[in-house]
Amino acid sequence: MFSGTTRVAQAFKARGAHVTAVDITRYGEVLAGCYVATDSDRVDMDHLAVEVDRLNGLAGHAGYFTETFCRDARYVQPFNGERVDAIRDHLEGRRDDPLFPVLLSSLVEAADRVDSTTGVQMAYLKNWAPRSHNRLELRVPDLLQGPGTAVRGNAVDLAAGLGPFDLAYLDPPYNQHRYIANYHVWETLVAWDAPEHYGIANKRVECREPHASSPFNRKPLMPDALRSVIADVNARIVVLSYNNESWLGLDELVDACSGRGHVAALAFESGRYVGATIGIHNSEGRRVGTPGHQRNLEYVLVAGPEKIVEHMVGPYGEARVEQAA
Repeated sequence: MFSGTTRVAQAFKARGAHVTAVDITRYGEVLAGCYVATDSDRVDMDHLAVEVDRLNGLAGHAGYFTETFCRDARYVQPFNGERVDAIRDHLEGRRDDPLFPVLLSSLVEAADRVDSTTGVQMAYLKNWAPRSHNRLELRVPDLLQGPGTAVRGNAVDLAAGLGPFDLAYLDPPYNQHRYIANYHVWETLVAWDAPEHYGIANKRVECREPHASSPFNRKPLMPDALRSVIADVNARIVVLSYNNESWLGLDELVDACSGRGHVAALAFESGRYVGATIGIHNSEGRRVGTPGHQRNLEYVLVAGPEKIVEHMVGPYGEARVEQAA
């Protein structure tokens, strides 16, 4: 759950698991449709390569994407924006094609490789990033063998109705920043609905509407929402990913998982997000603050029958947080 770009889901699927990827965003559903729900054994890879080449050969034309994200804002350069418009217009007529999520994922990833951001899409660089001068090129995605499932929806609403599963991996948001806003360009690329927008990043108005707000991005609501999902999901083992710079402390996380049975917690030192390295800048692009600490702790909590949990965390003894044992 909270599968996002499906990196973890792909890792499980690559090891032979049957994966159900759940996310509330449109782009999360499309990426899961490509990398989780699509079985590479059932795809004519030669045909897919021809389709990708055909999309790469389309002549560009300026449309909503170019005007909104390349001229009025600076997500990608206009010459690439015109190609995005042309390719996405073509794909819109193929929503019923089994290859639609695969080809659209290829386009999303191609745009990401030539964007002018520091990672998220809350703002764009004052000067074009070096990679933004490259020509947008779609690639054939690295599809995985085996079936899977992609589900779009709110984790709180869906948890009890999914499963049963051997393992549920939960990676909820850590703070008030919503992924629909952090990656709003991808959301618009998938919806292709030419929405009204606001701010210097031209975020879709949906990003500030109440219905788009998640309890996981609201500090007063987040603890109960997380407890609800942990309690409701029908899985033998629950694995929760979190960190030490978030709204809940480790003891609270252990308590939230304790209803599932035995709980073990691991902590891994990790580099912080790119913004922590870049520092704080004003609207003119001048640095007005200094970067803070560069490392944090990523928590992994494992909950379920004691024998299974201890078997799972055994190889990671050095990372174990003793007070959570």
